[in-house]
Amino acid sequence: MSMSPPPGWYTDPSAPPAQHVERWWDGSAWTEHRRAPAQPVVSGGGGRAKAVALAAAGVVLVAAIVTGVVILGKDDDAPEAGAPAPSTSEPVDTSSPTSPTPTTSAPDPDPANLVDQLNGITIPVPDGWEKADSTVGGDPTVRTPDTYDCPGEGSLCRHGTVYSRTATGTDERSPKALALGDIKEAADGAYDEDRVGMEPFDGIVSHQKVKAGTVAVAGRSGYYVRWRVRTKTGPGGYVQSLAFPSSAGSEAMVIVRFAIDAESGGSGEGEGGADGEGPPPLTDMDKITKGIRAVGGGATSGGVGNSVGATP
Repeated sequence: MSMSPPPGWYTDPSAPPAQHVERWWDGSAWTEHRRAPAQPVVSGGGGRAKAVALAAAGVVLVAAIVTGVVILGKDDDAPEAGAPAPSTSEPVDTSSPTSPTPTTSAPDPDPANLVDQLNGITIPVPDGWEKADSTVGGDPTVRTPDTYDCPGEGSLCRHGTVYSRTATGTDERSPKALALGDIKEAADGAYDEDRVGMEPFDGIVSHQKVKAGTVAVAGRSGYYVRWRVRTKTGPGGYVQSLAFPSSAGSEAMVIVRFAIDAESGGSGEGEGGADGEGPPPLTDMDKITKGIRAVGGGATSGGVGNSVGATP
């Protein structure tokens, strides 16, 4: 039984070979995200490196000639050889695009950061948080590891979640407009009705905007909106929608959603603790926002508005 390969960039089986296009496989189906493949890094080496490269090319040419002779010398009645097996980074090319060839999982090379390959960003994993192996909806997610009994409908809740997704169903390119338009949906998903139709806090009673403004994210200028949400049962919490353009592929707009529970009986921005039992500190929202990087972008992001602060 074949296993579906993990999400990633693979050669687009629907594109003409001469175009060399990569397409995003989300783990179960092809999406419409496409990009030019990354170019391999060629390191310098002077005359010796060139000689080795020429020698390698000569070996390939000889092998091709020998292969051609063998094929031409075959009996005409013999069946033709099938297509060569694709590499682990290539999709299976059948009569219609199906799925890429399964790949072998490797150890996590960077446990301190979550990589969102589709949107070309990494999200930091603060102390007391973890990467989610799987989530409803499949969005790359960082979350607090411990669960607790939800005060309302449902079974288990978490004190903090952060996940990223591509902004779809809209042509809007303004980070501010996207963040302002997304914040209610982010609040509803965290504290009203969750992705499986439950109301873990019996619904939202009220909300208040506590922060909003421009911020540099992965070298791009983005915009965020933060609400304090109060619920019918439980202390409620804080939600944030952060929008910015990706620096990868087609530079689609990206939305990162945050949710952190409030402390029971608390109401201030300084709520939260790192004791591993209650909600994480609210300042983790700022740390994660500032720590988002472009994949391969180095230690700094640059950009306009590199601080997270309150605005009118």
